Amino acid sequence: MHIVIAGAGEVGFHLAKQLAHEQKDIVIVDTDKERLNYVSNQLDVAVIEGNSIYYDVLREAEIAKADLLIAVTPAEETNLATCMIGKKLGAQRTVARINNVDFLSHRQREDLRTLGIDELISPESLAAREIKRLLREAALTDTFEFDRGMLSLIGIRIEEGDPFTGLMLKETSSLNKDRDFVIVAILRNGRTIIPDGDTRLELNDNVYFVAEPTGVDRVFELKGGTKKKIRNIMILGGSRTGLHAAKKLSQKTNKYRVKVVERDREKCFKLADELPEALIINGDANDVNLLIEEGLEEMDAFIAVTGNSETNIISCLLAKNHHVAKTIALVENIDYILLSQTIGVDTMINKKLIAANFICRYLRRGNVLSIASIHGVDAEVLEFEVEENSAICFQKLRDLDFPEGAIIGGVIRNNQGFTTMGNFEFHPKDHVVVLCKSNVIRSVERFFK
Repeated sequence: MHIVIAGAGEVGFHLAKQLAHEQKDIVIVDTDKERLNYVSNQLDVAVIEGNSIYYDVLREAEIAKADLLIAVTPAEETNLATCMIGKKLGAQRTVARINNVDFLSHRQREDLRTLGIDELISPESLAAREIKRLLREAALTDTFEFDRGMLSLIGIRIEEGDPFTGLMLKETSSLNKDRDFVIVAILRNGRTIIPDGDTRLELNDNVYFVAEPTGVDRVFELKGGTKKKIRNIMILGGSRTGLHAAKKLSQKTNKYRVKVVERDREKCFKLADELPEALIINGDANDVNLLIEEGLEEMDAFIAVTGNSETNIISCLLAKNHHVAKTIALVENIDYILLSQTIGVDTMINKKLIAANFICRYLRRGNVLSIASIHGVDAEVLEFEVEENSAICFQKLRDLDFPEGAIIGGVIRNNQGFTTMGNFEFHPKDHVVVLCKSNVIRSVERFFK
């Protein structure tokens, strides 16, 4: 597969880094020579210095044989023009990064498709959607539903007194007599572990399960609590990400009560016009007394999305200190995400990383129905559909030579979710949930071709 990436910034670099594991033929185009030198020193990819809207630059990148053109430069106009020209020169599929979310309307999308732009991505809009997903349950570090909850991916942190603490996976069967959940990954000190039966769970591990609906309830029960719905939300920062998140969360159908704190008075007036269902507060993120006066201690969730990563992290720690159940911080540095497990912020998100993971769905082979990523975890969660000619079809789980670094968490069959044990046999139309590290994705995809 030949892929051309216009833009060597964080989105483009992270995409190329993920794809380098999968032996894709990648060319990165950028005008910044210093940035290209950094990329070429870090990754096994081709680089071209030049403007991606120039015909000769795209031809040098062999755009005519490109299966995918991804334009993710900081300039929206450059991305749109690159995709239009690239499509004209033969690129099979094009993806453009945008800032103006008006382009995301159905009519605008259709108009742009006729011009050669197949897909649009807005990092701010995607980050807002991710924030909404993370707020489904206060006690979970992460959650993702497959087929409307027939199976769920959920994450918890192992704390003092939890029954999982110190157990090897093979010993957790006593806690899982109905076999309705499977542990698929562990995040420990920034390192991703795909566990086997001898893996021991340790204090402060972030542990991720694939579970049937009854298994989700069982995990909550074992944690010694019950599900806690989030109602009251405070958003710090009226940035584009903050605006998009507040729009999604303050809709009447969501039943959230949203407060937005923004220091810029003029921006507050604009936010008030665009967010009629939210309460807009003009105030400084560093004013602790203001946050307390505005009900910080009554909040179920605190989301910090100012333009300063350190402010976002520190304010989330402040919220945690005032007993807020769920905290989310937007950070610019991708390396910060690994810190969330150790410093006390529930989840750190990076909008560029979210955008890069979203784009990756265009690169998956086999019949992929959905893709999820876990913040800080070096792995993807993919939902495949089994076809009659798939290598996995009519095979039992124990007989599969499934690669190390990957694990099958469960199957949805006839609108019912099942966690899978060794004697489970895969049938046509099964939806199979797999968690795998990036370096084995190609091997996993072969089972579903």
